Amino acid sequence: MARIIGISNQKGGVGKTTTAINLAASLAVLEYKTLLVDADPQANSTTGVGFDLQNIQQSIYDCMVGDAKASDAILKTEIPNLDLIPSHIDLVGAELEMINYPNRENVIKHLLDEIRDEYDFIVIDCSPSLGLITVNALVASDSVAIPVQAEFFALEGLGKLLNTIKIVQSRLNTSLAIEGILMTMYDSRLRLCNQIVNEVRRHFEDMVFDTIIHRNSRLSEAPSVGKPAILYDAESKGAINYLNLAKEILQKNNMTKIKETERTINPDNEQ
Repeated sequence: MARIIGISNQKGGVGKTTTAINLAASLAVLEYKTLLVDADPQANSTTGVGFDLQNIQQSIYDCMVGDAKASDAILKTEIPNLDLIPSHIDLVGAELEMINYPNRENVIKHLLDEIRDEYDFIVIDCSPSLGLITVNALVASDSVAIPVQAEFFALEGLGKLLNTIKIVQSRLNTSLAIEGILMTMYDSRLRLCNQIVNEVRRHFEDMVFDTIIHRNSRLSEAPSVGKPAILYDAESKGAINYLNLAKEILQKNNMTKIKETERTINPDNEQ
């Protein structure tokens, strides 16, 4: 059964979609069957893995407010083990259309429950707001990863997001955990960046990932050609950072696979 990780921060420009795309791609490259769910009306995760929005037949919008099943909307990406449920600009109106739904906070959860057994990981790119669609994503998730830009206003809005997570935990999804706070857009040459990272670590301690995402031109260029960084330039610092993040999440959740060639069998213990 898949571990579902929501990537959320209502503050824009913090690397949320970049994290969703590249974490999902890194998990797939590590041979974990992964589904990327684009729950952001801007649909940047959809274009960021190479799909033209004009050619999308069914999206998460059709699943949430129409009759489509999650399996109807799944697309295969060019990375083995990585699938996508795309988004569409129509998702902007979904919150109004869902307003009278019974259990409207559980729509995405019910959709993903049908396909959860087919994946090791499901990564949800949340919309940059704290509205109904984001609440849906948090209700569906086992944990939430929070990208935070290493800049002066890093902690701005983080308290509001953490408060929303607490409300979801208390009323809608008692098992929701915080996977971690991820420092993004880090520039080691800037003293301010180091101060911000130290400040966030001091405030949130073990909640902060050890992995830090550095500013990297290849990471910024990759979406323009519809590729995750690991496909665009596997040796770039950005690609390596996200691969390390994937490994850290695997270790944290005791999900690291043991390769057959690495297993040693003691013949004395064989029955």
